[in-house]
Amino acid sequence: MKVCVYGLWHLGSVTAACLAKAGFETLGLDPDPQTIARLSGGWPPLFEPGLEALTRDGLASGKLRFAADPACVAEADIIWVTFDTPVDEEDRADDGMVARAVERLFPHLRDGAVVLISSQLPVGSTRKLERAFAVAQGRCVSFACSPENLRLGKAIEVFTHPERIVVGIRDSHARIVLEPLLARFCETLIWMSVESAEMTKHALNAFLATSVTFMNEIATVCERVGADAAEVEWALRSEPRVGQRAYIRPGAAFAGGTLARDVMFLTEIARQHDLTLPMLSGVVPSNKNHRRWPVNQVLARLGGLRGRRVAILGLTYKPGTDSLRRSPGVEFCRELVAAGAAVSAHDPAAEALPADLAARLTRTETAMAALEGAEAAVIATEWPDYRALVPEELLKTMVRPLILDQGRLLADRLAGDGRFQYITVGTPL
Repeated sequence: MKVCVYGLWHLGSVTAACLAKAGFETLGLDPDPQTIARLSGGWPPLFEPGLEALTRDGLASGKLRFAADPACVAEADIIWVTFDTPVDEEDRADDGMVARAVERLFPHLRDGAVVLISSQLPVGSTRKLERAFAVAQGRCVSFACSPENLRLGKAIEVFTHPERIVVGIRDSHARIVLEPLLARFCETLIWMSVESAEMTKHALNAFLATSVTFMNEIATVCERVGADAAEVEWALRSEPRVGQRAYIRPGAAFAGGTLARDVMFLTEIARQHDLTLPMLSGVVPSNKNHRRWPVNQVLARLGGLRGRRVAILGLTYKPGTDSLRRSPGVEFCRELVAAGAAVSAHDPAAEALPADLAARLTRTETAMAALEGAEAAVIATEWPDYRALVPEELLKTMVRPLILDQGRLLADRLAGDGRFQYITVGTPL
């Protein structure tokens, strides 16, 4: 079986490397020659733990190769579409980019091939591609959908050991071709219609986004009425109708664009069908409001920010990646700098600051250097490195021991320590 993975950013580079590791003859295809050149040299387009080694292993074994020529797809039994759908600053996705990329392959697809869509696209997108192919070509190709479920920083583990894989198919041929591939990674394959599979991704991400927003709104009320949101969370998880694995930890606003993208997909689909979704329509605005929590807390405790030194620990979107896109830490830096604060920042993985910030804040090599002389510190990304911060060293280094820790990373060390102003989301004011 020959597999072509089409679109080689995060989802695609992980998918290609994992397929090659599992023994499949894998071609990574992307229209960008620079991306192909880097991957052919063993350099993935972004940092993901273990991905560089896995890519180089695949190249060395001969199971993995990369190309930019769409004609190479003619040899593939499965074309796995893995473009990361672009999202603008208002969470609107450019799904047309992915559709146009797939259509460029149409002349080269062979009879009997299966096109498996995992890019994040609105429900109905696969049917549109099917119709476009039927008009343009007179051959038999099956289209299917398997929503991506990767997570930055844990992508290889999630791909190789998923709890289940959702697959939407239109015909039995697609199942016959896909089952041997997918069963190599997971015993639980959930087969359904293409539209149901597309909708499953929307529903899952909208549910997670709503859960995050719900708990952060509860935490905001807790802060004002003397309740502790962490205790409320613990009680909720003990309720069987909620459960231990519920997505209800009070903390930072969701970021990165993935969850918001599906909420926006659903609200736009509802608009097209003259439907009203009052609850989902409030999720993104509520989340945007919660993004200001750290800045509001610093302002409430320091007053004016002009000339005040604030340390930001963590700049990447989340731990385990070097991506700064839609990063809360970067947003905090921009707001603080704009307000006149002297900002020092540290991150163990980020390689370079955005151009607008590079000359406006101090980037340090260590977390303790960022904290030197600070009147407040914000833990913006929950890197495990920051768990090693020693309370006594913090007291010596900072001018004022004010720590804002949205994710309660240091709660076991600082919560209840009267020497610190230790503030978390949902802590009574």
